[in-house]
Amino acid sequence: MKEIGYHIPVLLKQSVEGLNINPEGIYVDVTFGGGGHSKEILKKLTTGKLIAFDQDEDAKKNAEKIISNNDYKDKFIFFQGNFKHISNFLRYAGYSKVDGILADLGVSSHQFDVAERGFAFRLGGIPDMRMNKNAKQSSLDILNNYSEDDLVKMFRNFGELKSANKLSSAIVSFREETQIKDLEQLNLIINQTIKTNKDYKILAKVYQALRIETNKELEVLEKFLIQSPKLLKKGGRLVVISYHSLEDRPVKSFIKFNNFENKSITDVFGRQKLEFKEITKKPIVPNEEEIERNNRARSAKLRIAEKI
Repeated sequence: MKEIGYHIPVLLKQSVEGLNINPEGIYVDVTFGGGGHSKEILKKLTTGKLIAFDQDEDAKKNAEKIISNNDYKDKFIFFQGNFKHISNFLRYAGYSKVDGILADLGVSSHQFDVAERGFAFRLGGIPDMRMNKNAKQSSLDILNNYSEDDLVKMFRNFGELKSANKLSSAIVSFREETQIKDLEQLNLIINQTIKTNKDYKILAKVYQALRIETNKELEVLEKFLIQSPKLLKKGGRLVVISYHSLEDRPVKSFIKFNNFENKSITDVFGRQKLEFKEITKKPIVPNEEEIERNNRARSAKLRIAEKI
């Protein structure tokens, strides 16, 4: 099967091995993308099945290539949709429990490299950033319609930007004259407002905040994590690849404590209800060779847990 030129899968070997695949089992890839992880899982299945999700129309085209492949079509089911609805999709497919779930939370290389998607500050275009191109609210809508307080909250919470107040005020002032129309205008506002010799780091934080808010990424992640222990069979594996601390923290906390407060919470009898056993006490990270081959892997962290 020819490799799809869409995205280089990160920590491919480690994440698929982390699923501890049973060739007759049922597995889920909630972030299909270019299908790199999915194809590796399919190679290991005999009578098992893989159910994949992605809300991106371009990812759907990649899934259709797998469906048309005689070696995989009977083992593969694809749903175009947000993985926060994982329970509903699995129920529709006829499954209540599965043997493993994989989530790669990164934005695909394809989405970064296509200027019209508006994910990358270096390419120009319109700040869109919707994973689902049919979603109502784009990053451009947020920039032009959010109140100053809401902008501050977004940049501070999701971009961890120290100059959140200053930048939000500058955006609102710019809007008094004219609406923001493209990335060039947004980058100009940022560069004129925040003076630093590391412009790319500031730009990256601003764009991260916009992308997270546009797609409600942390809200989606938490909804997904809450559902995962109910869907996994005993001994089933949860494998998650995150790319920044805002993603990794809730994953780590939920696996370890079954909550997002990152602390042990007990009942009146002093008992703590745990759903997972940590397989990786410390996250697995890419080696130098992988980072050299794929620079976008540099911040990846892989955590693996097993359903108790």
